[in-house]
Amino acid sequence: MVEKAKEEKRRKILVTGSGGMLGVDFCEELSRDCDVVGLDVHQPSAIPFGEAPLRSALGYQLSAFIQCDITDRDRTVEAITNAKPDLIIHAAAWTDVDGCERDPAKARKINVNGTENVALSASDLGIPLVYISTDFVFDGDKKSPYTEKDRPKPICIYGKSKLEGEERVRSLNKYIILRTSWLYGAKGKNFVDTILEKARGGEELKVVNDQVGSPTYTKDFAKAMGSLLHVTMGKICGTYHISNKGEVSWFGYAKEILKIAGIDNMEVVPIKSSELDRPARRPAFSVLDNAKFEAAFTFNMRQWQESLQEYLHEKR
Repeated sequence: MVEKAKEEKRRKILVTGSGGMLGVDFCEELSRDCDVVGLDVHQPSAIPFGEAPLRSALGYQLSAFIQCDITDRDRTVEAITNAKPDLIIHAAAWTDVDGCERDPAKARKINVNGTENVALSASDLGIPLVYISTDFVFDGDKKSPYTEKDRPKPICIYGKSKLEGEERVRSLNKYIILRTSWLYGAKGKNFVDTILEKARGGEELKVVNDQVGSPTYTKDFAKAMGSLLHVTMGKICGTYHISNKGEVSWFGYAKEILKIAGIDNMEVVPIKSSELDRPARRPAFSVLDNAKFEAAFTFNMRQWQESLQEYLHEKR
């Protein structure tokens, strides 16, 4: 058992998008058992930089960091090949849904071509790739949680680009695609913080009531990733859904945020999605079924309300 533990600690995991909201929590969680190499287009503030291990200003520890734009194929392949990881977690993406709608070429460049470059690196090294995808690959017409057997049918550029990214990853022999939904976390802009900021600033809160999903805490997702890596190093291949349990509309979500935060003097007004007049369409219902993941990796995701309560408690 001791030798096995030592062997696991020597595993090297490369995380793309290591400075993003999800990537930060992946790095923090996985660095406990693995050597984590961060890769991001932006360089983190690390002291001392150039020495190992590196502790970024965001609080996580890296065994190494690579500043790299994944849309640059030659640089990406060279950098990842030189790092010699045992597994890649591809969390880098352009997740601005309306931004993707306005600039489809940029969305494709990052979410499709960038993914293809990372997948090529994994193929050259013969290592597994874990790709982070989204509930937006579905059209939202279903009335029950989406399973991995449901046919994707994205209705916006962001969803289409992430689905094309999935297709690039499926060309590999060793891959896992993880679809998630409605992410929020401490290291990035998110719905929870936006609602609190507006409420405390006295702004009127109008929130859509016709989009339903599952808010997912990035720390919970990171813990699920840790559970996955304890089970597999390329032994399991396929697509899995991971999100916190339960479902809620954005309107109901906003009300729960204010309730937990103890803000009871602010009214939340329900509106329809059409009233926002946003460039990109969103799925009306994008709840994900986690049963396949939980059975394969013996990890149970928490109810979204419990995770939200923990997040808000930690912010106090």
